[in-house]
Amino acid sequence: MAVVLQPSGTRTIPRAPGTVPLLGHALALWRDPLGFLTSLRQHGDIVRVDLGTMPMYVLTSPRLVHEVLVGQARSFEKGRFFDRLRPLAGNGLANSDGDIHRRNRRMLQPMFSKDRIVAYSDTMSRNALAVADSWAPGQVVDLEQAMAEYAIETLASTMFSTGIGLPAVEAVRKNLPVLLKNLLIRAASPKFLDRLPIRANRDFDAASAALRAVIEDVITASRTSGTADHADLLSLLLAAHDGESGRGLTDVEVRDELSTILFAGAETTAAMLAWTFHELGRRPDIEKQLVEEIDDVVGDRPVTIADVPRLEGIRRVLDEVIRLHGVTLLMRRTTAPVQLGETLFPAGTEIAFSLYAIHRDPSVYDDADTFDPDRWLPERRSQLDRQAYMPFGAGSRKCIGDQFVWTEATIAVATVLSRWHLTPAAGHDVKEVASAVAHADRIPMIVQPRQR
Repeated sequence: MAVVLQPSGTRTIPRAPGTVPLLGHALALWRDPLGFLTSLRQHGDIVRVDLGTMPMYVLTSPRLVHEVLVGQARSFEKGRFFDRLRPLAGNGLANSDGDIHRRNRRMLQPMFSKDRIVAYSDTMSRNALAVADSWAPGQVVDLEQAMAEYAIETLASTMFSTGIGLPAVEAVRKNLPVLLKNLLIRAASPKFLDRLPIRANRDFDAASAALRAVIEDVITASRTSGTADHADLLSLLLAAHDGESGRGLTDVEVRDELSTILFAGAETTAAMLAWTFHELGRRPDIEKQLVEEIDDVVGDRPVTIADVPRLEGIRRVLDEVIRLHGVTLLMRRTTAPVQLGETLFPAGTEIAFSLYAIHRDPSVYDDADTFDPDRWLPERRSQLDRQAYMPFGAGSRKCIGDQFVWTEATIAVATVLSRWHLTPAAGHDVKEVASAVAHADRIPMIVQPRQR
């Protein structure tokens, strides 16, 4: 294990309370990760947290996070969180660094262009209609589960559009929820637990291996059959070539990118949608405004991508939902000495930050824990520090699929709300659960036909 030197500067970095011998703060992270991460801001802009015996320095200031993601991005590589993701995502965009990351991003960027998203939007709308049409009046629907199925189905059907991809679609449905459930536990575990057969490790490794194996089989079948001439992501990846080097992607690289897209896209969309219906169920006044907007923009026809930019109220609601229930923890590792604030960090230092915690900072947002979509009205949004809101990251590593997610979520919300009125079912208090993003344990809601 590499030796990490102590940071130097004009002040001592505070250590978060609650450390345990050998485990460090791992127990606190396991027991209440969201509460622990949001509590760190009271100890300073930079706080030391120990994963076992390994120090990790958590940034609680948007300004410092922007330095890591944009200002001094070239002095950082992906950290421990992404090392632990490697069994699933290999060396895809989420994990790769340097020239490999820049080359592969150039090759993948056209697949998420405006024209491509227009092509994907028909699938998004069709799947949203299928979800809405599957419900019955008075039915209690678990929105967390329903939106997860919608997000996985939409990703899978845009990634694999031919019959060859059906085994991969089934593998995604079965294994992806297992991977997402265990990711944060795996990332926060001390290194000496890596080899222990604890359930989180066993389940994560088995699901990773199963999903990767099926995707490999589909890639091989596509190459052999010569079906790589369709508009699905698999075919586009198989046909991609870098304009500078002229090389394409190997089968291993294609597998890693597909796995990365699955991991990055499914939970974010599912959680955003489930929380949206939960929040609207508690604010019928806002729901009424959205329904009026949908009636005005869309009417009785299916939602199309041309409607998305006109559904401004839905976008404000989605902005607010992802602010409240965003990415739990991200990490970077310094590759050279880096000055952050008053502290000089040597190469090899693990730096972390929580977008979930930063987006709930009361020094940045009024009533930070309150659902208030109007904070994204132009006159109020202009008063916010742009660096304080980064739901999909920032800089050269900003999520490549952010417009895919915004489009998919907008179409789904408009489709469902145009047909159904959703109210919270009695008997369950919705709780946040930390994974890659903060999602809900369950969101049971009663659906009734919309009275038009």
